[in-house]
Amino acid sequence: MNARQPLGSQTPPEPASSRSLGQTLLWPVLAAALGGLLCYNSLGGQTANTPQARPASPAPAPVSPPKAAPVHPPLPRSVPTRIAIPAISVSAPFTVLTLNKAGQLNAPPPNDKNLVGWYGKGATPGEKGTSILAGHLDTMTGPAVFESLSALKPGNKIDITRQDRKVATFKVDTVETFSKAAFPSARVYNDAPTAQLRLITCGGLYDKKTKDYTDNVVVFAHLDSVRNG
Repeated sequence: MNARQPLGSQTPPEPASSRSLGQTLLWPVLAAALGGLLCYNSLGGQTANTPQARPASPAPAPVSPPKAAPVHPPLPRSVPTRIAIPAISVSAPFTVLTLNKAGQLNAPPPNDKNLVGWYGKGATPGEKGTSILAGHLDTMTGPAVFESLSALKPGNKIDITRQDRKVATFKVDTVETFSKAAFPSARVYNDAPTAQLRLITCGGLYDKKTKDYTDNVVVFAHLDSVRNG
């Protein structure tokens, strides 16, 4: 799907204050691109084999965060280097997700199952705004980094080490599963006045006919604390 507003070369992102309008225009495009990205390897990649159908993970009941939940003040922009989610035994480095000339997201390397993508034109984790992270559910060779993402629960912590040697800790607010046919792009991707985080992967059943998963799992989280790494 072509982007309405091409981002041009893969240059460093502009400051958050001047990115807001561009992000708003891009989110609908990004939403469509992510659906294909997260199932890139499950769709067959460079092999003729297809993964077996996976049973749908039990979708946790959406839980609204407390109205007065404390949110840590945003941090300056700094590129993320590593993510740790103790509750589901995730410890992985990052790769930057960029758009190709057709306006589509480039997928993470298909041969690395333990790699999380960060959309480099958006907010960095801990910065004011909504930071978008994406990871594969599985690959042709087995489970991948976000296989257990749907098992997270409200209150679980997500630690992100940044280039400035700060560790931004996010607290999970909700974990929700959405049909790809009715994905709430605005709710997931819209900019925010606080430091927000979204983790996204595929979910639901694997449809052998369409060679795609039926749903997306989305984790909503907010910046809870910061420490020196």
